[in-house]
Amino acid sequence: MRKWKTVSAIDVGTTKVCTLIAEVGESGQMRIAGVGLVPSKGLHKGMVVNINEAKESIRESVKKAEQSSGYRVDSAYVGVTGRHISGTNNRGMVAVTRNDRLVRPDDLRRVLQNAQSLKMPSEQKILHMIPRRYGVDGQEDVQNPVGMHGFKLDVETHVITAAASSVQNLVKCIRGVGVDVEDLVFEALASSEAVLTQDEKQAGVILADIGGGTTDISVFKDGAIWQTAIVPVAGYQFTRDIAIGLGLPFEVAEQMKKKYGTVMPVYETKAENDAIPVPNNGHNVSYQGLCDIVRARMEELLRLIILELPRTEQDALVPGGLVLTGGSSNLAGIDALGRDVLKMPVRVGNPINMNGIGDNLTDPAYATAIGLLLWGVKPQSVSNNRSGGLSSNLVNLVSRIRGLFSKPAPQQQQK
Repeated sequence: MRKWKTVSAIDVGTTKVCTLIAEVGESGQMRIAGVGLVPSKGLHKGMVVNINEAKESIRESVKKAEQSSGYRVDSAYVGVTGRHISGTNNRGMVAVTRNDRLVRPDDLRRVLQNAQSLKMPSEQKILHMIPRRYGVDGQEDVQNPVGMHGFKLDVETHVITAAASSVQNLVKCIRGVGVDVEDLVFEALASSEAVLTQDEKQAGVILADIGGGTTDISVFKDGAIWQTAIVPVAGYQFTRDIAIGLGLPFEVAEQMKKKYGTVMPVYETKAENDAIPVPNNGHNVSYQGLCDIVRARMEELLRLIILELPRTEQDALVPGGLVLTGGSSNLAGIDALGRDVLKMPVRVGNPINMNGIGDNLTDPAYATAIGLLLWGVKPQSVSNNRSGGLSSNLVNLVSRIRGLFSKPAPQQQQK
């Protein structure tokens, strides 16, 4: 009889909270057992602004997932986003002091600890530290230096930091509904697990996760993460502009955007009937006016995404182009507009790296939640995003860095 275990993920976004519970078999096969999707309250641009409201949204989402699956959520992988997140590259270097000059796992651990020494504001803490490549005595691009001979070992890492207070507020909300935080994951990293192929990561690709409050950007090259950034423009700004431009309540503008919004409208088909009805209002608004607003905002966002790359390195860095995911990437024509504006390959990223998911979960809006599940079940010893292929002991070192956020102070341990 096959044994199954469960793994859970909670994507706490600006517009929705999504909890997924998956059954995982002994050989790693996965199937979704429960889904809990509810509107998000108490968050703005990915950060908690009202703990009680945020906690209730999370509680309702977890409850729905538990009811639909029959399983209890004791711990979960949780996505982190917000303007407080930043990424930088840093190097570490140590001497190999043994007589045989043989690089061993202890040397990797020391060089990673050395790479943690970077200048950052006191309120910022390390969320991820991801080795990109090693060097031994000046020989660059070493993937695994263990067993090599050398006098000097260095590492190039990508370090993602987050504001401790913002992350602790999120953790407090999760723990407040009786769920432990298994791990904290930058949402663009999680989404990359679900929508990018290894070939794309190797060749060079940009992933832009367009959520409700922020657009999370990650750039991959040579199979490793190269750069991360946050753009504070996303679905909320699209809806706000529609509401202001057409004189609509925000909730109505959101409905109109989802139902009629497109960035590549075919005006000829609407020429005779340009007016579209406003729900529960009795008035009409211009279809062309609606689409013009959406297109202008999307063009701006696409250019902001590309501005995160050095212009001189763009063609060489990301020949794989741009992959758009997240709920706002559902706007009709977004990939065609991207190719037209940016002159590079652009596609919409649906969750692809998972078997047994229902059709409704192949929507880009679920990319982060599904990516969190994949992050949780991926073998640590081979996970590029976690450790660059390091041993599990070194993965544990990196995980302990992130664990600083999720471990409560002694006086808070009441459970």
